[in-house]
Amino acid sequence: MTAEDPGFGELRSGRLGVRLAVDAAEIDAVQALRYRVFYEEMGAHPDAATAATRRDRDDFDAVADHLLVVDHDRGEGADSVVGTYRLIRRPAAARLGRWYSAAEYDISKIIAFEGEVLELGRSCVDAEYRTRGTLQLLWGGIAAYVFKHRIALLFGCASLPGTDLGALADQLTYLAAHHMAPEAIRPRALPDRYVDMMLKDPATIDAKRTLAGLPPLVKGYLRLGGFVGDGAVLDHQFNTTDIAVLVKTDLITDSYYRHYERKIREA
Repeated sequence: MTAEDPGFGELRSGRLGVRLAVDAAEIDAVQALRYRVFYEEMGAHPDAATAATRRDRDDFDAVADHLLVVDHDRGEGADSVVGTYRLIRRPAAARLGRWYSAAEYDISKIIAFEGEVLELGRSCVDAEYRTRGTLQLLWGGIAAYVFKHRIALLFGCASLPGTDLGALADQLTYLAAHHMAPEAIRPRALPDRYVDMMLKDPATIDAKRTLAGLPPLVKGYLRLGGFVGDGAVLDHQFNTTDIAVLVKTDLITDSYYRHYERKIREA
C-alpha cells in the first residue's frame, strides 16, 4: 500500500518527524512495533499466526493510513519507525464494510454524524521514545490530517492497562462522571460486553490525582475537549480495559489549534 499525499509532508522536531507511511516495508515496521509493545511488553496473548510472524496485523491495516513517528538518527524508511497511529476514514471503512470500534461499541450515532469522521486506533510508541515531545508530535500529525481532510469528529477505542476493575475504579468513574459524551453522538458498549464505568461515588475520588494517573493518550484526548462513551469493555486478549473516546474538532482549544496550524503552515 502506498499512502496518498497527506498534504503536510513531514513535520519535524529535532531528529524526530511525523508523516504517513509510504510503502509496505514501513507498514511492516509498524506491525513489528505494535507486536513488541502490545504482546511482548503489555502481555497481550497472540494467536498462532501472530506469534509466528511477530507482527500485529489485521484486515484494517490494508485500507488505513498509518501515521509514523520516525527518528532520522536511526536511518530512513522502515528502520526509522518509533511510533504509530492508525487512521481510518469513511472510504477505508467502506472497503471492508465495517469499522474497528464496532466490534466493541454501537457507533451508529457517530456514523450518522453529518461531517467527516476519522477512527483512530492501534497507537503505540517505542519505550525509548515515550516522552511528551513524541506524543505532541503524534498529535501534530493528527491535526494536520484533520485539517487536510476536513475531519469534524475523531473517535476510537483507547485502553487502560489491565482488566482489574477494582484497580481501575477511580479512573473509570472519573471519566464517566466528568467526560461523558453528549447523547447525540454517544457510543455505547455492546450489550454482551458492557461494563458499567460508574463503579464508585464520584465524590469520593481525588479528581486531580486520578486525571494525572490516566494513560498519556487518554489525557491527550481530554486536553482536546474529548469525551468518552457509555460503558467499558474488557479485552482479555490484549490485557486492557477499553473505553470509547471521541473529539469534536470544533471543540479543540484555540491555543492548541493555532499552535499546530502554525507548524503545518511553516512545514
